[in-house]
Order: sequence, then structure tokens, then C-alpha cells
Amino acid sequence: MVGGGQLARMTHQAGISLGVRFRLLSEAADSAAAQVVSDVTVGDVDDLDTLRAFAEGCDVVTFDHEQVPTRHLRVLEAQGYVVRPGPAALEHAQDKILMRERLSADGVPVPTWAPVATLAELEEFAEEHGWPVVLKTARGGYDGKGVHVVDSLDQASGVLASSRATGVRLLAEQHVPYTRELAALVARSPSGQAVAYPVVETLQIRGVCREVVAPAPGLSAEHAALAQQVALEVAGVLGVVGLMAVEMFETVGGVLVNELAMRPHNSGHWTIDGSVTSQFEQHLRAVLDYPLGSPAALAPHTVMVNVLGGDLPDLHGGFRHVLARDPGLHVHVYGKQVRAGRKVGHVTVTGADLGDLLERGRHAAAYLRGDVDE
Repeated sequence: MVGGGQLARMTHQAGISLGVRFRLLSEAADSAAAQVVSDVTVGDVDDLDTLRAFAEGCDVVTFDHEQVPTRHLRVLEAQGYVVRPGPAALEHAQDKILMRERLSADGVPVPTWAPVATLAELEEFAEEHGWPVVLKTARGGYDGKGVHVVDSLDQASGVLASSRATGVRLLAEQHVPYTRELAALVARSPSGQAVAYPVVETLQIRGVCREVVAPAPGLSAEHAALAQQVALEVAGVLGVVGLMAVEMFETVGGVLVNELAMRPHNSGHWTIDGSVTSQFEQHLRAVLDYPLGSPAALAPHTVMVNVLGGDLPDLHGGFRHVLARDPGLHVHVYGKQVRAGRKVGHVTVTGADLGDLLERGRHAAAYLRGDVDE
């Protein structure tokens, strides 16, 4: 697995029961995954020779993030290495303009959009579709980074100037009047087998996921099936192998695709404790072309709340309290240095009373962060 973050850490954990020998290419020797994986290469994922040496002897190369040069991955494929998902699929998760072009051409519902490079192009877009406008960098944005909601050309001028200076393309999107954000997680194998998890509701605050509720409460069977169908269609059209999360806007008329992630995803962390097959085991099954596991939920509701870095430098100091207060709580810590706003862990609770689950999950995350002390 290329990338040493918490996604690689949790994928390695899932691979233990499958007997999967796990090799890691990490950016640092003390990354979240490098702390628990025995076979670690520390190197630059942007370097072709490093990637080639790492891939030597691997049955499959996969990723815990999308930021690997696809030109290098094409070289690896041409030399006989197995890369899943392949570069032809992965580039659509790296470049939002490429993704929007492909999905629009295939009739997948997306927000109204256009590439923009000048104030005149943005003004023309806004005159047709109205203010505010969402400006996004085509590459490199995550957790709200690279996303700007602007109400005027004056507000947009700095974003456009920065884009020109860095050479990163921009796209403009209509500001969608959505009711909430959803995520549809699917998995697809090289044999073409595919499964879809229950559609979840995600709560984003300043672009960072705070909570996930599975399944999305109040979502009609029709809209849930539509969201799953759209996600499976995207996976098939792009030839994705492995896990893919499709982040969506729920609107009055249906769902619109917002973002793609071709790897295990924050919106799927609930599956570790709340589904028959976790997203991490499913990803391994998919890229190894094993039969896929059941995505069915184990309880009527599962709530996952992210633990973001706060006032307490040591998360383990709060374990005794939250675990004693709630024996049904599952705590997952990533081994990352605590910094304000950084995702350093998550908590999960499952059951039938959604209100109770939300209270329990939020309290535990707040206590571990240091926001409450009782």
C-alpha cells in the first residue's frame, strides 16, 4: 500500500485475518501505518524508481491516498506490475475537471460547472447561474482545502490570482441548494463483482467530516437505491477496482455527485464495527480479486464521530472515562501527533435508538478532545 496514513493502518489491521502480507511505502518512518506494519519502505511517492523498487515482488499495489503521479503508475503497468485502482481510473479522483467532464459525458448527475481561468469567464458563469459560486482547485484539495464560496468578482480575484501563480486549474460550480450531504460506498473487483453499502449521511463542518450516520436517516428507499445505482455506475464507467466513496448532495430532485475517492474513506469508518465486512477488508478482497463480502449493516443504526485534535495532547488519558461511561463504545486511535483540527481518531456506537447513539458518540469525541470534562 502506498501512503502511510490511518487508512493504510486500518487496512493492514483488516489484512491480518486474511493472512495478507502487507508492505508499506510511507512518507515518514513514524507515520500512522508505519508504527504497526513490519515491512516499511520510507520514500518519495513522486519518485518513479522508488515506486518501482517498492512494487517489486508485490502481487498488487494499492493506495491510501490518490496523490501518486499517474504517469509513473502507467510505467509500472507497462512493465507488468499490478496496480489497483489503475491510473486510468485514479486520475479521475485526482483531477476534478477531468472527473466532471467524464461524468457529465456519461450522464451522471453533477452540479452545473465550467472550467474558469479569468474573471470574465467567472462573470459569464455567474450571470447564467447566479451568485454565490463555488470555486474549486482541480487538483490537491481535500477536507475543505481548495474550495472557496465567493459572492462577487472581488472575492474571487485573489483565488484566480493564486491559481495563475501556481498553475493549478480552477472550476466554477453552481452553489447547490442541497438538503444534506450523503456518501455511497461501493466496491468492485477485477472480475466485475460489485457491492454497495448502505448510503450514509455525513456532517461536514468547514469542509471536514465530523459525523457519519448509517444508514442515512429518513432517506427514502427510492433515493437510497438511486444513490447506490449512481455510485455503482460510476465505478463501472471508470473501471474502478477496490473501494470507492462517492460523496453526494441530496436535493429535492435527487442526488448530485460531488467528489470521488478511490480508496477506503472517512465516510466508511463505521463499517469496522457496524457492518458484516469492513470497508478495509472489502478493499483488500476487491484488489486481490477475492469474492466480495456482505456490506450489510449489523444494527439498525451506526454513528461514527471523528475525534479531532483539541486541548488534550494525549488521547489515551481520556480512555478510562469514555470506556467506563459507555462499555458499548468503540474507540479507534490513529497514532498521530495531536494537532488542532487534525483527525486523530474516531468513535463508533451501534444500536436502535439514533438519538441515544448521537449523544453517546458526540460526548465521547468531545471528552477525548478536551471539550468536556465529565
